[in-house]
Amino acid sequence: MSAEQLQKVFKTLSDPTRVRLLALLEREELAVQELMAVLGMAQSRVSRHLAILREAGLIEDRRDGTYVFYRLALPAEGGWRETWELVRSSLREDATAARDQAALARALDARAARTRSFFDAVGPHWDGLRKVFHDDVLRARGIARLVSPALEVVDVGTGTGILAAELARLGLRVVAVDRSSRMLDAARAKLEQEQLEAVELRQGDASALPLADAEVDAALAHMVVQYLASPSEAIREMARVVRPGGVVVVVDFIAHQAEWMRQELGVHWLGFPTEEVTSWFQEAGLEDFHLERHEGLSSARDLPAAFVASGRRPH
Repeated sequence: MSAEQLQKVFKTLSDPTRVRLLALLEREELAVQELMAVLGMAQSRVSRHLAILREAGLIEDRRDGTYVFYRLALPAEGGWRETWELVRSSLREDATAARDQAALARALDARAARTRSFFDAVGPHWDGLRKVFHDDVLRARGIARLVSPALEVVDVGTGTGILAAELARLGLRVVAVDRSSRMLDAARAKLEQEQLEAVELRQGDASALPLADAEVDAALAHMVVQYLASPSEAIREMARVVRPGGVVVVVDFIAHQAEWMRQELGVHWLGFPTEEVTSWFQEAGLEDFHLERHEGLSSARDLPAAFVASGRRPH
């Protein structure tokens, strides 16, 4: 590392606000508004430091509709990674850093609460609303990626239990998980009406699934991650609960600008870049990754393209 590079590294990381920002963005992709709330700072101050970090090549930004989200992206060269390791280790006993992480947890809880409120409100009416997805074909493709019948599957974000019922009809045993009690009530009524006994309903969050390690043979999240506060955590959880050799399948939309979906369907994210989906599976330690892109499922509402992604937990 040259003296000039070393000077740039130290100058950039000498400011405590920039260090606090990097520590937060290492943990989670965040919008300016969320960073303002966590740090208790004005937008002008946060934006100024973000601009410096972006110019240094330490963060990346991603537009999601009318929002811009930032994440840590340390360069492989120039001494940034080594220096950041030292800086980060110094934060372990830092009281300000601890308060920031607690505030970040509250901000992520607020994300999840907005989605939970939406689903608690729509409850059993969700079956009518979700028809706008026109996703029966993708649901079938997602099922096709799963293991053979007679094995156990977790349906993450089961909603009213449509997918769980389909899986049970195919002979699979299903653990259906949702954080909304109203959704689970609707699912329970549907399953009882069809006398499907191979489905167990559990209330819980996708980022902390109410399952033991390696409890099931496969995990499926169908049109769910766009509602989650932290999709990457959910993928790691899905990988945790499947047995060695088990499959994780995610079906959702590729990054788009259909802002109406926030208002009408309560989504948190407007889809995801395929490279981001790939990174989720890699970070979760999943192998044999495969992703298929499917163009707009219906021309009636100009729906964005979707994807079916899968990966396998190593033996």
